[in-house]
Amino acid sequence: MRTLISSAFVSLDGVVEAPGGEEGYRNSGWTFKDIEFLPEAYEIKGREQQEATAMLLGRTSYEAFSPVWPGMADFADYKEMPKYVVSTTLTDDDLVSDWGPTTILRSVEEVAALKETEGGPIIVHGSATLNRALSDAGLIDRYHLLVFPLLLGAGKRLFSTTDKDAQKLKLVEHEAYANGIQKQVFDVVR
Repeated sequence: MRTLISSAFVSLDGVVEAPGGEEGYRNSGWTFKDIEFLPEAYEIKGREQQEATAMLLGRTSYEAFSPVWPGMADFADYKEMPKYVVSTTLTDDDLVSDWGPTTILRSVEEVAALKETEGGPIIVHGSATLNRALSDAGLIDRYHLLVFPLLLGAGKRLFSTTDKDAQKLKLVEHEAYANGIQKQVFDVVR
């Protein structure tokens, strides 16, 4: 079974919306506003590219990343990596042609089937709605979180508010950086 890893920039109060400057959100770009850039705080992002064998995205994140990431040196290792987009509305005609092989999945059940295939880790970037659905379905195996020292209040959250049984996590890696960012890596305990 493949490992499904959720990777997120998250505020201390759980908001993941528009960390890179996407339009339409009041606090857009919060990952770099008034927070000193320390390269060591982002080491895990490079490691994710080396360890992942596929990327999984929701439609909204795919539409945000696909016009930009294929040409960025910072994300070069993702260019030819197989990608899976969970969407009920996208068609093959909506996919970009310069970002490697991309397959559209229509449901969380199809993600569960993908996890059953041979291969290495699958990384999920962005994709707040998809993350909540995957978590509620018990499909996420690990969380890679960079927690920013901010309270944003309103915004899309990483974690669901569904009334469900507690899900235990095991902290397997952590570090705090001088700029206040904390790296927290949790395995889901089954």
